[in-house]
Amino acid sequence: MADKKIFLPESEMPTHWYNIAADLRNPPPPPLHPATHEPIGPEALAPLFPMELIKQEVSAERYIPIPEEVREIYKVWRPSPLIRATALEKALGTPAKIYYKYEGVSPSGSHKPNTAVPQAYYNKLEGVKRIATETGAGQWGSSLAYACQQFGIESKVYMVRVSYEQKPYRRSLMQLWGGAVVPSPSSDTQAGRDILAQDPQSSGSLGIAISEAVEDAAMREDTKYSLGSVLNHVLLHQTVIGQEAIKQMEMAGDYPDVVVGCAGGGSNAAGLMFPFLKDKLAGKTTTRFLAVEPASCPSLTKGQYRYDFGDVAGLTPLMKMYTLGHTFMPPGIHAGGLRYHAMAPMLCHLYAEGDIEARSYPQNPCFEAATLFARTEGIVPAPESSHAIRGAIDEALAAKEEGRSRVILFNLSGHGFLDLSAYDDYLAGRLIDDHYPEEKVAEAMKELPAI
Repeated sequence: MADKKIFLPESEMPTHWYNIAADLRNPPPPPLHPATHEPIGPEALAPLFPMELIKQEVSAERYIPIPEEVREIYKVWRPSPLIRATALEKALGTPAKIYYKYEGVSPSGSHKPNTAVPQAYYNKLEGVKRIATETGAGQWGSSLAYACQQFGIESKVYMVRVSYEQKPYRRSLMQLWGGAVVPSPSSDTQAGRDILAQDPQSSGSLGIAISEAVEDAAMREDTKYSLGSVLNHVLLHQTVIGQEAIKQMEMAGDYPDVVVGCAGGGSNAAGLMFPFLKDKLAGKTTTRFLAVEPASCPSLTKGQYRYDFGDVAGLTPLMKMYTLGHTFMPPGIHAGGLRYHAMAPMLCHLYAEGDIEARSYPQNPCFEAATLFARTEGIVPAPESSHAIRGAIDEALAAKEEGRSRVILFNLSGHGFLDLSAYDDYLAGRLIDDHYPEEKVAEAMKELPAI
């Protein structure tokens, strides 16, 4: 009988992060200064990030060494298991083989510590005493609080208000690890006060929370900013996922025909996809790559590929992304980690080049897939991960319809034990299907810079 779980020994854990920038056919468009619209240099990022992270952000080196101190903390949960979803396959009656890389084994229950730990480490090396950040559903905020605790750094987390209210135990987890948490928009920053003046009942967004965290960092000498997705160095750190998966798929005697990840900012999808994409970009494989996003915030499938701010207040550099407009306020869906108006520029570049595909789903079909997964495989997925499960299931059903096998690999980016109120809503029939809010997007698109 074949093993259901495929483990790597700690000795096989990656020693380097993989940088896909080295293997692109065409370089991605550079970030621009918001005032001059000229490409920015590394010095423009120095007020926000430690220099080692800035070097990684702009690096073209194929492999970047993982510091020993970071690898030692990684050992708490890495290598993560690769699991064959045999019970799900049986329930679907599909000839497809479904595998998932399970990142819910980390301390915070998601993939986010893969970048939180190195980010805290590099800040510590530079003498930073405090880090400000934003979080949607709380996976990133709790991961950074954990990482900062490991290196003796204070953390301040601006948590999107709708998730702050929906997910109180994510907040508790951040506080347990020493993080200070406030709902965003907050009265702690000018960006937050401006939003509250316009809409005292604002449910918040990642774009607003980013504005608050960036302002916080810019106003204090002892503070840097940390981002949990979108930027190149963040995606780089997540490639430990895909590098491990390549070795584990080889141990299983399979290679994926399709790789699936949920996509909000793009970090967990990129973390699994990029190491496999290396071979596709070299013409060695024909694997398909599918990014799955929510219907209420479909930046890849409905957005425009153009320069935009990464935040609502316009404090960040301009980045070329598939965007719905930086002032767009997405509905308060339970998958709070996917409520971002744009997508990682590197992932957007690959989508524009035709190297990856994208698909969007409303909440209910995703929770239907997550419920089936929980009842067959036993693991309760995070609402964000339910989008990848929906995509994987539909790929498996397509294989069934075609009457041919297909090897499917998806990233189960985290568990949903702190998201059970979302499942209560779904099981009680209270979950409203989200949709593409066309009028709101059209209004936000008017605010985009004319470049």
